[in-house]
Amino acid sequence: MLPLIKVQTDIFIYVFFQVVRKKEEMADILLGLKEFSITFFFILYYWIQAIILAFIPSSWRAKDVAGETVLVTGAGSGIGRLIALRFARLGCRLVLWDVNDKGNEETAKQIKALGAYVKTYKIDLSNRDNIYSVAAKTKEEAGDIDILVNNAGIVTGKKFLECSDNMIQKTFEVNTLAHFWTCKAFLPGMMERNHGHIVTIASSAGYLGVNGLSDYCASKFAAVGFDESMRFELEMMGKEVKTTVICPFYINTGMFDGAKTRWPFILPILEPEDTVNKIVDAVLCNQHIVMLPKSLYFFMALKGILPAKVQFLACQYFGINNVMDDFKGRNQKLE
Repeated sequence: MLPLIKVQTDIFIYVFFQVVRKKEEMADILLGLKEFSITFFFILYYWIQAIILAFIPSSWRAKDVAGETVLVTGAGSGIGRLIALRFARLGCRLVLWDVNDKGNEETAKQIKALGAYVKTYKIDLSNRDNIYSVAAKTKEEAGDIDILVNNAGIVTGKKFLECSDNMIQKTFEVNTLAHFWTCKAFLPGMMERNHGHIVTIASSAGYLGVNGLSDYCASKFAAVGFDESMRFELEMMGKEVKTTVICPFYINTGMFDGAKTRWPFILPILEPEDTVNKIVDAVLCNQHIVMLPKSLYFFMALKGILPAKVQFLACQYFGINNVMDDFKGRNQKLE
């Protein structure tokens, strides 16, 4: 009798645990389906939202930045100067950083003519200690920074083996590492106030390697990756600090003087004023990624699905592999 009871008990226990396991498996399946359904719904929602927003004028959804303090690196010329002037016209207070004192003061003069507040600082963005020192002085004299525009950049325009070690290192110090140090200096204050915006002026060369631009491309790839990673960190922490990365084709500012494009109606050399308007509009609308011209979105999408040899042939056909053949630049002294 006892062995029979033991067998029945063992069978009952086995069946009980099998039922419990099946229920747990079913619960896991239902939980997985629930998570998938929620994720799919929000993917569809944000996709539709993005499509709708693409047709809404930026002026209708732009945030008000009047009274906010904007710091622009490389503000002494080119895109940096134009960005600073555009923000000044929006009623912002400006802080200008540049290694070129003369150019920086000229930008400040134009901003003052608009009636806006402006402070200038000479800085060596290849020097981390100098960045931290000037950042501390900036916060003491100009107050908290609300919008940080990491715009300063340099380009050697030489083939890889023609670039000296010093040139390569300086390219990364200015184009990439400086972003780390400026963000470390000003991001904590933005997070504490739960308000701010970090703008990274990168390049289309941050998504596609270009013949004759190995150091520049690598530095811009890093800048794009830094922006994306930082954005995800901020979102995971629930912070209302926005980031925007700008990836333009070549801009007619002199920095890439001599660069050419084979098909200008598809990949035009961009005009500075129009480019800056699109950059600032993207910041005002909290847009995460901006590629200019818009045809770049198509090319970057193709990059993910085309075989490597096809990518090379496409770059050859569109003249991307030869865009730097006649490069002159601004004759920057990087040695």
